[in-house]
Amino acid sequence: MTPTHGQALPWAADGAAYLRGMLTRMGDEAFAKPSSLPNWTRAHVLTHVARNADALINLLTWARTGVPTPPYRSTEQRNADIEAGAERSPAEIRADLVASSDRLAAAVRGMPEEAWSARVDFRGHRILASDVLWLRAREVWIHAIDLDAGASFGDLPRPMLRELLTDAAATMGARPEFPRLVLAPTDEPRTWTVGEMPAGSDVGPLVVRGPAAELVAWLLGRSKGRDLRTAEGKRPPALPSWL
Repeated sequence: MTPTHGQALPWAADGAAYLRGMLTRMGDEAFAKPSSLPNWTRAHVLTHVARNADALINLLTWARTGVPTPPYRSTEQRNADIEAGAERSPAEIRADLVASSDRLAAAVRGMPEEAWSARVDFRGHRILASDVLWLRAREVWIHAIDLDAGASFGDLPRPMLRELLTDAAATMGARPEFPRLVLAPTDEPRTWTVGEMPAGSDVGPLVVRGPAAELVAWLLGRSKGRDLRTAEGKRPPALPSWL
């Protein structure tokens, strides 16, 4: 289940503030350096986060007015905007990220209460408008880490980290080719199951243990799981990326 409006709103706000803090600490020369995402510099990541804010504003507009307003005109235009935006100066990128974040915050404040229960289309899925806040919380926190500038999953608010682990386990578990797992955080009192075992299977799921933040990073393809171990004491396998 997606976190509620009341849960996700402060996580999204905290993530925006965290990312702004990173911007103030990053020198101009850092923008052109590689991020941890293939073929993207930090300027690409920051431009993507800014355009994501505008895309989510479109979804909120759709929910508020009832007029279908897709997040992006097309995938091609989205990609072109990110490529062009990454060529701007660091000052322009900083200003754009702050301005787009402020526009989204204003759109959230302007939403009538009843509009949060409207449904809109996002990436081929029908979602509640209130889900936009969780999408934004994920976006800013995960991509702050993708900048490869010192952020980690351990910086997330602990309740959000648990929800992200739940979300990622459900998303990855729905992929038929994904390995069946039991995630056993050493710093949490419960476990998370990824996927279901096929009927009649006599092979149990792979049990992986370690800190919750490291399990999330590994599950989302942001880490090779060096600090994780299987029940047999072995290193876990590499997993595909989620976002």
